[in-house]
This record gives sequence, structure tokens and C-alpha cells, in this order.
Amino acid sequence: MAPRLKVLGIAAGPRKGGNSDTLLQRALLGAESLGARTEEIYLSDFQVTPCTECNHCLTGGSCNVIDDFQPILGKILNADRVIFATPVFFMTVTAQAKLLIDRCQCLWVRRHRLHRPIIGRPGIERRAAVIAVGGSRGKKMFDSVRWTLETWLDALDMKYTAGLFVNRVDEPGAILNHREALAHATRLGRHLADPASRFPETPTNILLDE
Repeated sequence: MAPRLKVLGIAAGPRKGGNSDTLLQRALLGAESLGARTEEIYLSDFQVTPCTECNHCLTGGSCNVIDDFQPILGKILNADRVIFATPVFFMTVTAQAKLLIDRCQCLWVRRHRLHRPIIGRPGIERRAAVIAVGGSRGKKMFDSVRWTLETWLDALDMKYTAGLFVNRVDEPGAILNHREALAHATRLGRHLADPASRFPETPTNILLDE
């Protein structure tokens, strides 16, 4: 019997119940429908200080700054799948997201300079997906989001599998009227949580342009 996958949803928006958070919850429901164990965390609930570039991580691959980063990191490393959801602020991820990402420099060091493995369950390939919602008409606003998160996921030794990017959605709750986005989010969660899923070599990115 295939193991039940652990799916962690990370909501990076500063406002709970925002449009990106709503899509994340749909994705997690999709994952649960296939038996996955899911958890959602809100970065706004945690106090993560900026990376101080002290270079402590260069010697052991761990961060010397003790705050809420450590419990978040524990959840990430314990997950088989991660779904990261963010609104687009000034063409990139939120400040809350960037704080977490920068603090993961210690994992980049651990993997690429010290050549030490990132923790994971034996026999399970760790994968991730990205959800982003922007209010403008531009399509290029998701480029920075995708590049930033692809690099971050590489440091986590997680394969970036899929992205769902929705533009022209700005007002609170507006995503509830976007049936296509809700359906895609549910399918994304189901696909990630299905142990029998076959994943393409290159990520599947879906842009919904209203």
C-alpha cells in the first residue's frame, strides 16, 4: 500500500482568507480527497527575522538566529509535498515569504556547498507547487515569483512540479467567482497527493488571464 503523503500548505499573504489563501485551501481539500494528511500554516502567524548574513551556516548548514524560522523549517522538512501560495506584491512574493526564503540560505549551503542531504522520507520524491494571484493585467508579474520559488525549492531539494498563476483578481473574495481557478487548484492538490501521479520533466505552469 502506498504511504499517505504529507502535504503542507504555506500561505504567504498577510491577510487570512485572501484570494491566494482560498486557492490554497481548495488545493489542500483536493489533496485530502486522495487520502493525504494536510496542514496549512500562515506565515503572518510567525515572527521570522531577516537573514543577517553572519555566515554561520557556512560551517554547519544551520541558522544561528533562533526564532520562529526553526518550527516552520521543521514542518517543511517533514513534508512530502509543499504548496506555496502568495499574492503578488510589486511583481514578486510578499515580505513574509521573502523573510522565510532568505533564511533558507542555510539549506542552500547544506545542499550545494557542504553536500549534505536534505531530510526526507525514504522512497518518496519530494515535490512542490506554487499558487500566485495578482491584481494587474500583466502576465510577466509572475516571472519573479516563479524564479524565486524555483530557486528556493531547489535549496529544499524539492522538485517544482506545477504553478497556478491567476491575474486580474484583486478585490477581497473575488477569487470565489473564478470557477476555473478554483477547479484548477483542486486538481493541482489531487495530482500532487496521488502516489500514482506521473510528473513531467518540466513544470506545468497554468496562467489564467481573465
